[in-house]
Amino acid sequence: MGMDMKKLLTRKPRATRSQDITRLALGAFMSYAGVSHLTFARDDFQAQVPSWFPADPDFVVLASGVVEIALGASLLALPKQRRLTGLALAAFYVAVFPGNIAQYTEHRDAFNLDTDTKRLVRLAFQPVLVAAALYGAGLPEKKNGRR
Repeated sequence: MGMDMKKLLTRKPRATRSQDITRLALGAFMSYAGVSHLTFARDDFQAQVPSWFPADPDFVVLASGVVEIALGASLLALPKQRRLTGLALAAFYVAVFPGNIAQYTEHRDAFNLDTDTKRLVRLAFQPVLVAAALYGAGLPEKKNGRR
């Protein structure tokens, strides 16, 4: 790990109130989403697994659900690790984005996204989730009292 990355992960600047709220909200959201992957929304999540992905869609949904529960629980229970967990969550959101694109390009209905327009609008929210994960992680840091 490069020195700059190590420094980024080990520094512990205080979180702002809004960063803490963002972290806790994402933690609750991810925990709920993870449980839904394993239970009542399993079929809907399978619609987001690209047809070209070389793994069983049910396995992908179950595995990603476990990852989401772990990330959500970490955001909720390990505030001192918010930077590492927030970066991991942002990376997770980037990693699953091809699934959201596949739902759009393969015209798959799930989660009431039953038109191409609704599926396309959904794609616009992924960068918002990435930004929220980074913000909840404490990034960018305050410089001289400003962001």
